[in-house]
Amino acid sequence: MSDPLAAREFGLDDEVLSTQPTIYGPTAYAGKTVLISGGAGGIGRATAWLLGRCGARIVLAGRNREKLDGAVDALAAKGLVAAAHTVDIREPESVAELYAKVQADGGFDILINSAGGQFPQAAIDFSVKGWNTIVNTNLNGTWHMMQGAARAWRDADRPGSIVTIVVVTARGLHGVAHTIAARSGVVGLTRALAVEWAPLRIRVNCIAPGVIETPGWKVYDPKALEAYPHSNPMMRTGTTWEVAEACAYIAGPGAAYVTGEVLNVAGGAQLWGDTWTVGRPDYFKTPE
Repeated sequence: MSDPLAAREFGLDDEVLSTQPTIYGPTAYAGKTVLISGGAGGIGRATAWLLGRCGARIVLAGRNREKLDGAVDALAAKGLVAAAHTVDIREPESVAELYAKVQADGGFDILINSAGGQFPQAAIDFSVKGWNTIVNTNLNGTWHMMQGAARAWRDADRPGSIVTIVVVTARGLHGVAHTIAARSGVVGLTRALAVEWAPLRIRVNCIAPGVIETPGWKVYDPKALEAYPHSNPMMRTGTTWEVAEACAYIAGPGAAYVTGEVLNVAGGAQLWGDTWTVGRPDYFKTPE
């Protein structure tokens, strides 16, 4: 029997993203510059395509120069305006260098924090290094990007909008407890900063995707992937484009009166269902 996942495309490619239908017009983000961390792949790349098609100037940031250049070239080939800078969000000095370059090139209006990652593993088996790596990237790195953006906007006396990609935490994403801990911290941080930074005219929000098909899925257990469509009331997985469209709403002027919120893009997974990245243990299986 053939493997049903062998031919699966993990996420939408550039050609699809360049033509995917959207409710947003080609000038919806005209005159805006959007900085996207983790912008070379997955949700970040889809968001770059959407906002770029809506007229924004896109600045991608990440660790892999080759991937960044490939994304910029793909966007530019379709007539979109894009640039890229390398950054390690875990290192405050690297983040400071990134913001110095972006500010010197005219500044920016919106930050999309899409950088991050995790690996599926039973929590009882986490090593100290594994735990610290995920928390340092997903929590500390996100904080460095948020604080750097706020300082840049404060010093330039201009408003700003921050959107951070987290995960659904209300019911949990099982098998990645390290990222649940880090992302829950980001949610709490977002709510605190929404209040503190309101006088600076900075909005701070999160988007919590459910099971979204991305290239990162390749590290997960095939049996877990097969169960993903049944982990939410809508009985399907989501696309990076659907998350990008949520970013287009909450980051922009349509959500001008929204701050401190977590927008779930998860097919209702925050209400019903459970998602096991390592496969559901026998203990939790319902007898037939």
